[in-house]
Amino acid sequence: MNAAVNTGSAQRSASYYTASLNDTTQYPTLKGTVKVDVAIIGGGFTGVASAVELAERGLKVAIVETNRIGWGASGRNGGQVTGSLSGDEAMRKQMRDKLGDDVDDFIWHLRWRGHQIIEQRVERYGIDCDLKRGHLHAAMKDSHMGELRAFAAEAERRGMGDQVELLGQNAMREHLQSPLYLGALKNRRNLHLHPLNLCLGEARAAHSLGALIFENSEVLDIIHGDQPALVTAHGRVEAKQILLAGDVYHKLEKRQLKGKIFPAMGGIVTTAPLGELATQINPQDLAVYDCRFVLDYYRLTADGRLLFGGGANYSGRDSRDIAGELRPCIERTFPALKGVPIEFKWSCAMGIVVNRIPQLGKLSDNVWYCQGYSGHGIATSHIMGEIMAEALTGTLEKFDTFAGCKHIKVPMGDVLGNPLLAAGMWYYQMLEKLR
Repeated sequence: MNAAVNTGSAQRSASYYTASLNDTTQYPTLKGTVKVDVAIIGGGFTGVASAVELAERGLKVAIVETNRIGWGASGRNGGQVTGSLSGDEAMRKQMRDKLGDDVDDFIWHLRWRGHQIIEQRVERYGIDCDLKRGHLHAAMKDSHMGELRAFAAEAERRGMGDQVELLGQNAMREHLQSPLYLGALKNRRNLHLHPLNLCLGEARAAHSLGALIFENSEVLDIIHGDQPALVTAHGRVEAKQILLAGDVYHKLEKRQLKGKIFPAMGGIVTTAPLGELATQINPQDLAVYDCRFVLDYYRLTADGRLLFGGGANYSGRDSRDIAGELRPCIERTFPALKGVPIEFKWSCAMGIVVNRIPQLGKLSDNVWYCQGYSGHGIATSHIMGEIMAEALTGTLEKFDTFAGCKHIKVPMGDVLGNPLLAAGMWYYQMLEKLR
């Protein structure tokens, strides 16, 4: 299946998530003028999570989305909530000047904050998103096992030893029916879930707290100054502050943001329901990704399908044959699935930052932006949503820590950015063969 699914005037991708969403709420198009405390551009996880945080603090919020809530990467990703932070080493180097010896603690606690926010929010608002615990970070060579041992030792030192377990090759047979892996780090804190249902559930929570939500309402311009506003084809939102949370999908504020973030296309497929095969290949229902720079990731859905993603196209263009590219990866990982029908296939545009550090900043005195999670968006977007809500309500410590990081701005970004990313990933793939 690869035709778009029509769910209103905008169309969602023909993904498994679209076919299994719980909430079909449609929000109106912005018409006329509304006034709020904070106007948010973008109805993905960053925008929606920030809206919940701000509404819980008593602010009047409006989300303005070009398509539908969760239309982009937030509703199309692999559904894994892990403690991996893209760019953690770059963060450590850049943040040490500000945080000193506390930088390691800051980054470690940041790893798990997104999990806490999501679990608490799911419970508080009764969001049905197939939330489960359990994850394997799988090793394919000896050097990978060394990295996993180091992480396990750090977890033990920080009091998290009861939540992680190193598995050798024999133990792996009890967890995955796959010949690929030498071992893994089993992590009971990490989560997996249905991301589109989470995003829609959080939007419903924000709306219940008084947030205004507008779909099919592309922002054409941002008005700066003492009375900032958003302008769409049919309406206007006047606000005290504006948060640009569109990640890689928008083309706004090119003078300041062009050349800072680039799209990488990831492909995902979902098989037909596997029946008893599901528990044979993954008896503990764990999410999995491997230790390579360009990795495969997968998990079982609530109805027993294998959801499998892998690789990334750094040209910024969609693959012509997602299923054709991923089927060999599935069959290499699970020989028992040779020839299994693939029922859904779709792509996911990830916002990639050159140094992998999320980009937080201000475009003017009362216009803010937050973007760039480089493939680790579910947990990170919720962390950043909290940080942005704190900043917008006057607590700037964490925001300033991120805003102080230096980022590479690629000249002629649209022309050079993706080729440079592709060259960089080729370099890392060569390193992979040597480590």
